[in-house]
Amino acid sequence: MITTEQREKLRGWFAGRLPDDLFEELTEITVDREEITVIGRIPTPRLAEDAPAAERDAALESRVQEFRERTREDRMAVAREAEHRFRRKVSWGVECGGQRALFTHVAAPVMTRLRQPERQVLDTLIAGGVARSRSDALAWCVRLVQRHTDDWLAELRDSLEHVQRVRAQGPDAEPDHTPHSPDEE
Repeated sequence: MITTEQREKLRGWFAGRLPDDLFEELTEITVDREEITVIGRIPTPRLAEDAPAAERDAALESRVQEFRERTREDRMAVAREAEHRFRRKVSWGVECGGQRALFTHVAAPVMTRLRQPERQVLDTLIAGGVARSRSDALAWCVRLVQRHTDDWLAELRDSLEHVQRVRAQGPDAEPDHTPHSPDEE
């Protein structure tokens, strides 16, 4: 868990380091222990207003692919520098025409111990064709919980940031090294 200030510094670093013409706008940077995901908006292809949905979808897909190939070297250079600096992998994605596409992202293993009733839930999702494996089923469950508890999770994250600030002020915090005036001695 990183603080709001750390997140702002991270976003600032990327905003300053990315080539000016890479994105129309840097829309989102998310971070966890393993990964930083950078998402920016790219121009929507120009089409006739009455273009069919299939044409629009193909144009968006093509625009995203073109961007991915054209900017690969620039993105890789920034990623190498960021990975060294922040000790996390960097993943990329774009928003285009109201759709989001991720190019790369980390699939981090998660160790967990589930009892039989919880495993049965995962196995039911597999049997129902919702997921291909227990790992997919668990990811599906996490996304479902996330969708229905965004406000609660945001409040929890804010509380964790407060706890981190209070801990930083505890007895193990770095002492204040401000010089004392001669009258204080």
